[in-house]
Amino acid sequence: MRVRHRSARSPGVRRSGSLGLYNGASRPSHPNQSILERMSETPDSPRPVTPGSQASFGTYGGRPVSFVRRGTRLQGRRQAAWEEHAERWAIQVPRHVANTSVHPDYTFDAEAVFGRKAPLIVEIGSGLGDAVVHAAEQNPDKDFLAVEVYTPGLANTIIKINSRGLTNVRVVEANAPEVLESMLPEGSVSELWVFFPDPWHKARHHKRRLIQPAFASVAAKALEKGGYWRIATDWSNYAVHVREVLAGSAEFENMHEGERSGEESPLTQVWESGVESVVGGAPVREGRAPVSTEHTGPNEGVDDEGGWAPRFDGRVRTSFENKAHEAGRMIFDLTYRKL
Repeated sequence: MRVRHRSARSPGVRRSGSLGLYNGASRPSHPNQSILERMSETPDSPRPVTPGSQASFGTYGGRPVSFVRRGTRLQGRRQAAWEEHAERWAIQVPRHVANTSVHPDYTFDAEAVFGRKAPLIVEIGSGLGDAVVHAAEQNPDKDFLAVEVYTPGLANTIIKINSRGLTNVRVVEANAPEVLESMLPEGSVSELWVFFPDPWHKARHHKRRLIQPAFASVAAKALEKGGYWRIATDWSNYAVHVREVLAGSAEFENMHEGERSGEESPLTQVWESGVESVVGGAPVREGRAPVSTEHTGPNEGVDDEGGWAPRFDGRVRTSFENKAHEAGRMIFDLTYRKL
């Protein structure tokens, strides 16, 4: 699933019974039970505000968030899996202002949740769970946290966790910047994955892209020293955007600085092929810039900067990525290390 990133207009209302909803009714026991009790006892008292969170601006205004809300309705196997297994595999997060916010008093204790001390890998925008579940199956010595806001996707992930008998994966329905800013202890994450975020093609929407300088700062906060941030996108304009954002960060270094430049650069190849001048199989109208890249198209020259990583072996090729390959688009991988 493509996870969009934008500023929402209002917190919205979640259906009863969804993950982490606190409405004053009965609720399961929780490591942060005291937080929930304080929230219940003093509903009108001022609440602390997490910098960059929904509450900072009343809603989400001003900062990119890790999603555009889609349907949360569950049916069939997804509903059954959610009802039977969510209490075990889904992290019950105390909310703050909106239904995907994270209360700033809540801290995720990975050692307590997984029952061991192991490297923690966090995937932002886990979709239907293909990548994170495959990685967890291949790496039983590591623990994984899937961050997503699409409830059916989380239910699908839970189905995969159960069918493969995994115990080293948990899911959480939450806004990613808040997860990194306050929910995860500083320096607790060994790797952060952001695969195929929504590119927000139009120039006026670029501010809605998830990967911005502010997001890089909270990512650096959550990552341990020497931890890796792995990013993949199938659109050249977003790839260039990410490269520029991270080049401006003093907290990260590109693990493949200068590599795959010139004629070997996937960016050069995309420019030469003109593949991104066709969107969804329909040619761009004459005289118009490609919707996919705004002003990036064929014959843009040669990418002398490079910095592209080889494909990350730990990322299984999902049906979404297969569609990008079928359309002839290039996949851009970037890998950064926390300094």
